[in-house]
Order: sequence, then structure tokens, then C-alpha cells
Amino acid sequence: MTLTELADRVGVTIANMSVLKNGHAKAIRFNTLTAICRELQCTPGDVLAYAPTHRADAGPASSAGTGPGAEDERG
Repeated sequence: MTLTELADRVGVTIANMSVLKNGHAKAIRFNTLTAICRELQCTPGDVLAYAPTHRADAGPASSAGTGPGAEDERG
């Protein structure tokens, strides 16, 4: 099956299917994933891969003085 045929069967544009195929998609709709798996007779795990990204802003948010366990400084 060609990429064009798969795109037609899934109901997405060839451009969008190309983005998915080349690993440049940031997200995928569940109905699109379901349609792809139906057409390819596979499971989501067969077509998805986890690719961790390094984010400089990742990490615990500062919550100093708030939330459970925070002490009341009003005396």
C-alpha cells in the first residue's frame, strides 16, 4: 500500500501522513491512530515510539510556602 492509498483510507492528507511517517508529528488524534492501525492491521505499539526530549524548563515547579506541609508564618 502506498502512502497516498493509506492517507485516503485513513482520511488524512498526504502531507499529514508524510509528517507522521517521517516522525515529525508532535501529536496524533486517537481516531487517526485507530484508523491507521485498522488499515495496517497492527496495534498502536507497532507504530508508536517514545522519544524523550530534553527540556530546559523541565523540573519541579517552585511551590515554596504553599501546599500541604507548608508552615503558617502568621505566628
